[in-house]
Amino acid sequence: MRRYELTDEQWTVIEPLLPHPGTGRPLLAPRAMLNAMFWVLRSGAPWRDLPERFGPWETVYYHFNSWRRRGVFVRILEALQLRLDAKGQIDWDLWCVDGTMVRASRSAAGGGKKGALKSPSTTHWVARAADSGASSTWSLTATAFPSRRMSRRGRSTNAHSSRKS
Repeated sequence: MRRYELTDEQWTVIEPLLPHPGTGRPLLAPRAMLNAMFWVLRSGAPWRDLPERFGPWETVYYHFNSWRRRGVFVRILEALQLRLDAKGQIDWDLWCVDGTMVRASRSAAGGGKKGALKSPSTTHWVARAADSGASSTWSLTATAFPSRRMSRRGRSTNAHSSRKS
């Protein structure tokens, strides 16, 4: 068995959960296809760097997206969870997905998108509050929002400013 590939025991559990094509060309080797997907996901390599022993990367990528859209991976995960639960080997209170390897977009880190409008008053307020060195989040919730609400053209949107005297 090579690195990142399924053992015979793992394959016997997963094989019945894989889709069986009704019509058209059958998948040549579903185990090799799944091993190829695992190789890419575990190694972190681009699809184009898939070793030739798995076949064309485009085929593997096509089936990966197809199975993802049809919920094949969700069904496999649910079946494995139920199997572990029946054996008493899973604690549902602790079940979670580790997000340490999930890539976030630039805007998720506060960087914003290229060409998008920025909100400097909010960004500066958050930066000041985060730099306060407080040991608790109370200082963040107790501090009033320091800037006035402004429209995009720089006009105040307060009710008092729009009234004429």
